Amino acid sequence: MITLHGFAASNYYNLVKHVLLYKQLPFQENLLYGGSDELLAISPAGKVPVITTAEGFNISESSVICDFIEESYPAAPLYPENAGERAVVRQIMKIAELYFELPSRRLIPYAFSGTEAPESLKAEVRQVLKRGIAALSRLCRFSPWIAGQQFTMADIYVYYVNTIVSTFGASQLDWDVLAEVPGMKEWNDSMSQSAIAQNVEADRLANMPEFMQKLKAQFKAAKAK
Repeated sequence: MITLHGFAASNYYNLVKHVLLYKQLPFQENLLYGGSDELLAISPAGKVPVITTAEGFNISESSVICDFIEESYPAAPLYPENAGERAVVRQIMKIAELYFELPSRRLIPYAFSGTEAPESLKAEVRQVLKRGIAALSRLCRFSPWIAGQQFTMADIYVYYVNTIVSTFGASQLDWDVLAEVPGMKEWNDSMSQSAIAQNVEADRLANMPEFMQKLKAQFKAAKAK
């Protein structure tokens, strides 16, 4: 059985969890937070999520984990059969990661500490997000799924990327970033209505108080140094 290591407040953890649930694979969860010795023993960079496979391999990085799951458990496929169409799906995922999720993540420390990000940083983040908006507007179809008629890994991947983009774009930039991509908000709302997404969200909300306590302790310790 697969073991999923990490914590439910993490969007990347939830991404992998959604894939496992979609494929109806048996798995167990092991609560681990960043910075722990236990996590470093299985994750080279000390990041979540990590999975331990049934064969005992420890695999980190969400995109690598997702590809492993797809290759190892091909039932209920999340990539098209055609190589070109698969590449388009991966292209959407990569652009969402580089030009949506990663720039938005730069705002997280300010949001969690209750402070305002510097205007220079906000300007940098906006510039990268605009590039992502333009690229995703050209690539995404939303007919009805993000890459066309087939539900793919890109639907799951971008949905959980968007949790970071929408949350911190709104709180730090006062900007509804998803509304800038035609069809994105409607698709995102539809994704949120699935039983799997709602189950994952319930677990995220349940984990948030403990996660925020740990963050506050980390901020306090950092200030004391």
